[in-house]
Amino acid sequence: LGEIVEQGGCERVFGAPGHPYTRALFSATPAPDPERRRPRISLHGSVPSPANPPPGCRFHTRCPHAMALCREQKPLRYRIAEDHWVACHLADPRGAAGATAPARPSPSREEATDG
Repeated sequence: LGEIVEQGGCERVFGAPGHPYTRALFSATPAPDPERRRPRISLHGSVPSPANPPPGCRFHTRCPHAMALCREQKPLRYRIAEDHWVACHLADPRGAAGATAPARPSPSREEATDG
């Protein structure tokens, strides 16, 4: 819906995707080896209208980890590794305002950029 939710080098993003939407997208990609199957992440909920996107995180209507904060505030872009950022409240080093999240480096002051 026009938001960049993850950014970084190919090896980082493909090797360890940090945003729930990125993980879901990658799980839908066929594996090059038909003998190797990947677990598929099924997204439930409704896809919002691009003409009238929801407030907060634009992925919250389908995110399995969505919380009240996701419906209210657009997430900042947080650095989760060298040259790897995600726009997700779960990456907030302060614990997403009360939610439990792994410790991460300090957030970037930039908000996720429009795509």
